[in-house]
Formats: sequence, structure tokens, C-alpha cells
Amino acid sequence: MKTEDAIVELRELRDDVASLRDAVLRQGEARLLEWGATGEGASNLAYYLALRSHDLLALQLRLAAYGLSSLGRSEADVMPALDALLATLCRLCGEQAEYPPLAAMRAGEDALNRSCDRMFGESTAARRTRIMVTLPSEAAADLGLVSALLDAGMDCARINCAHDDAVAWSQMVDNVRAASRRLGRTCKVMMDIAGPKLRIEAVHAPEKYRLHLGERLRLAPRLDQRSGPLAFSLNFPQVIAQLRCGSEVSFDDGKATGRVVAVDKEGAELEIIAARAKGLRLKPAKGVNFPSIDLELSSLTSKDLGDLDFVARSADLVGFSFVQRVEDVMQLQAELAARRGEKPAQTLVLKIETPLAIRNLPRLIVQSAARHPTAVMIARGDLAVEVGFARLSEMQEEILWLCEAAHAPVIWATQVLDQLVHEGVASRAETTDAAMAQRADCVMLNKGDYLPQGVRFLQDVLVRMERHHSKKFARLAKLHAWS
Repeated sequence: MKTEDAIVELRELRDDVASLRDAVLRQGEARLLEWGATGEGASNLAYYLALRSHDLLALQLRLAAYGLSSLGRSEADVMPALDALLATLCRLCGEQAEYPPLAAMRAGEDALNRSCDRMFGESTAARRTRIMVTLPSEAAADLGLVSALLDAGMDCARINCAHDDAVAWSQMVDNVRAASRRLGRTCKVMMDIAGPKLRIEAVHAPEKYRLHLGERLRLAPRLDQRSGPLAFSLNFPQVIAQLRCGSEVSFDDGKATGRVVAVDKEGAELEIIAARAKGLRLKPAKGVNFPSIDLELSSLTSKDLGDLDFVARSADLVGFSFVQRVEDVMQLQAELAARRGEKPAQTLVLKIETPLAIRNLPRLIVQSAARHPTAVMIARGDLAVEVGFARLSEMQEEILWLCEAAHAPVIWATQVLDQLVHEGVASRAETTDAAMAQRADCVMLNKGDYLPQGVRFLQDVLVRMERHHSKKFARLAKLHAWS
């Protein structure tokens, strides 16, 4: 390109970036006013949403042609990134311009790192991504198991309140604290309240019966002679009143799917439209999802309210399952405040599991962060079923970006190294998944017979990937394989 043409293009780029900066500032301030929010995280999130409301693809290509920042890593510090880019363009056009202070360019990343340290304990020099481990029931009685998990690399222990009871939870917490003191390591405790998870309550079917493609079955408020030869009930029967013909239904994390073909006062009739070749056995306690409906269910069940008495006094982090609306967050905040008294606010972990939670995520974070340290969990089990498996990877990416903009740590969860943890041998696909998880701030393993081995393997993967990636930033470390 001729020098004159380049100068004209650089001036046009300068003007376009200046206009973009003004629009982002104006739109971000309007969103902050709408939220009624303050704070660096909320402000940067508002600016990021304003930035991403513009289609930047053409601008990015034009900037990249001159070796300039294409704003591809602006999540944590939106306005400083725009200001730095504009200053460079102005200087290339022969104008005086000041760059933002270096501290401003790193403020978002520093804030996020401080949040991670506060929530999970300080990171090791080798990896910043923490490891969370779901404790099995055996951890209540086996201090050696908990010590082995800590020794392997566990940074945070998770207790799922959908299982066991307060006696077992207390023993688990005591073992985590004792093992931490003995090993001289920090290990925080997160407790998940179960929330309104839909599960099969009872099944009426021939013994060992399996559902296959094209079959029909009945969802009834309760099982009796009118339910028919093939029927089931749910732990929240009030859901039936919210169903409509055509509503989608998924069983056991997507192992079979169906749709509602009829609804009456006695229940709903479902038709199976996809299932594994060997069919699916309906069993009590298996999960059920209705991904095409924003279900109206209380975010805190009577069990949750009882569990909060223990959680409020014993946990470092509180996992909020099936949170969907700002009112849900406000309710949990009120319940915790009533139980905590003068104690510092616990970290809230917003578990994102439904399309409605995704749509409301910016407001959920803002509401939660106003009163609590806040993190987000990408709960990929229910989320994959709710948004569709094809969209899961896309949603993972967008949630990671959004949370970095809000300076909120992200936990990557569900089926990480699942085969390794259960069978002792990793699959190729799940190894790649674990490597991708390094871009999150914490990775969660579920329980299994080979849990310590899984933690050790995950730590190895995370340390290796730390050389190559920090969030979206590709680190150009020396490539040892060809040097």
C-alpha cells in the first residue's frame, strides 16, 4: 500500500475507533444507570456489553492489517483497551496522544486475580487455575482420602447438599480443615444447595423396561390405576400445569428426548423422539429437563431452606443451583444474611444451567456482586441439555468472556476427566476438554473411584497449558518439541 493511501486509511481507522469509543462509553453509562449499579466490575461489564453490541469483524480485520490490536482481549479492561488503541492510531497519524497508565491496563486482570485468591486461596506459581473436587460420602469418615486429594492438588472441596446429611457434611468439613492444617495448605469448602432439580420420583413400568424411539408414556401428578401401563411422576408435579403440546423433554442428561403430544387435567402424554439404540431405563432420581420452557419454580425449596442453616455457618462458598432470576439472588442473599448475622458475606457461586439464566447472567452477577464476592459455574450437565449439545461450546466461550468482563471467576464443571475418575483411564477427548478448561479460573471434578489420580492428572494438564494460554491470550513460550 502506498504511504498516502496508508495515511488515509489510518485516519479513517482513528475516526472509526473514536466513534466506537464514544458509543461504548455512552451506551455503557446508560446500562449502568438502568442497573443502578456501581463498582469496577459492573462498570466494565456494562462497557463490554456495549462493545459487543457492535459488529466489529470488519474493523478487526482492518486493524490487524496494520499490526494493531483488534480488541480481541479487551474483556477485563474495555475502556483502557479502546483508549490505548486510539492513542496508537493518533500517533500514527502524527498527533499527540497519551496512553492509559499501565496500572489501568492491568486493573481488570488484577481484580480478577484478587477475587480468585480470596475465593480459592492463593494460586501456586505453576498454575493459576484452581482445582475443585466433589467429595464422595466416604470423605466423611476417611481423613486419609481428603489428605490424598489435597496432596494431589485440590484447592477447593465441594459438598453437594443433594446427597448425605448435615452429620456427614460436618465430618467432611472437619476433615478438610484438619487435612489443610496438617499439610499447611489452604482449601476452601463450597456447599451446593440442591435447588429445584427435576427428578423422576416414581415409575410404573414392566421390570427392566426400556424406552425406545417412537414409544409413548404418561407423566402423571401421582401414579395410580389411571396412569396407564407406562408412566412416571416428578418430584415437582406442579410442572405439569406449565406444559404445552410440543414442549420438549429430556431424560437423564439427554440419553433420551421426547415431546409433549397431549396435556389434560390428569397429566401429559409424551412421545420419545430420540433414544439410544439399547433404549433407556426409567429410574427414580434420574434427572428430567424441559428445555423449551422457562419453568416457574421457587429457586429455594423447603429442603434448601433447612440446609442453609448448616451452609451459612460452615461453607466458604455457597453454590446456587438453578438460579435464573434477579429475584432468586435477592432471596438467597436475604436468607444468608438472616443466618450470618455480623459474619462476613460468603462467596456466592451462580450455577448457570438454563437459557433463562444465560439471558439474565449480567444482572445476576451485578445483583450478587453488590453484596457478596461472586463467581459463576458453567454447569455443563443441565446446560448442555437445556441449550442443546451443539450450542454448549459456544455458550461456554461467551460465559467465559462475560465473566472476565465482570471480573467474576468462572468454574468449569461437569464430566471433566469423567472416564479417568470412574475407570482409571482417560479418554483422548476428555484430555482435550481438560486442557480447554485451563482458561477458566477453576475446574471441578466429580466424585469417582480414581479421584486422587484424576486430580493429579488434571494438575499436570493445567500446569502444561499454563505455558501456552492465559484466558484468551496465547503465550508464545518456546516450543521444546522442535527446538
